Amino acid sequence: MVVAAGRGHALAVQTSDAALGALGLKKHGDFGDNGRMYGAEGPAFIVTKPGDGEPATFANGGTLGYLAPSRDAVRNFHSQGLANGGVDAGAPGPRSFAPTAYAAYLRDPAGNKICAYCFAAA
Repeated sequence: MVVAAGRGHALAVQTSDAALGALGLKKHGDFGDNGRMYGAEGPAFIVTKPGDGEPATFANGGTLGYLAPSRDAVRNFHSQGLANGGVDAGAPGPRSFAPTAYAAYLRDPAGNKICAYCFAAA
């Protein structure tokens, strides 16, 4: 998975460091000023500048979702993302798509929409 960060690269990786770290995903290396890799055991997600040199854009209707181990982790993902440059796109709380669904949504500084979710009972 690759997310374009463009001019907001420094803030996008700051937001990703904090929000994804709250889910147990770690930094697994950098590409200089061009990007950073994240994952649990190895690289699984990359925040990078677009390779074609064009401005980064986000997907309207596109959301990158990360499975969280608990509702507390979802809340921590959201609060850490907000504290590090993210913008609220849906506060932590129950969701109607499944009986025990619980999720939170953020937009990183480049406009990418990311979420953390779990299906743990309250």
